[in-house]
Amino acid sequence: MAKKPSQPGLPSQRQLRAGEIIRHALADIIAREDLRDPDLTGVLVTVGEVRCSPDLRRAKVYVTPLGDDSEAGRARLAGALNRAGAYLRGRLGREIDLKFTPDLHFVADKSYDEATAIDRLLSDPRVKRDLE
Repeated sequence: MAKKPSQPGLPSQRQLRAGEIIRHALADIIAREDLRDPDLTGVLVTVGEVRCSPDLRRAKVYVTPLGDDSEAGRARLAGALNRAGAYLRGRLGREIDLKFTPDLHFVADKSYDEATAIDRLLSDPRVKRDLE
């Protein structure tokens, strides 16, 4: 069977599937484990997306603290998770069934801010008038 080429710049089906597997496993691990970093105590973490490299050896994990909309809170969370990255990678390796456990790089997720800004724009009376 011939392999269908993927479009350049877009993730392959394999990358997307691995990213979802990693996202679900990391969300469970972070919620379940008692991470001893002071920046992580009492913080509920939302794992929004995981983007894997084409060889699945690196994963960029987009995270945000639940209830803390500040830029400093997101940056502090990403830094704390990067410090705990080796531990989380070890736990992840026991949870998932992939040939290689990817190196994890945690990044503050700004997509929620963008969605809020779009909602704010769409609720503007001038925009509502134009949409009708």
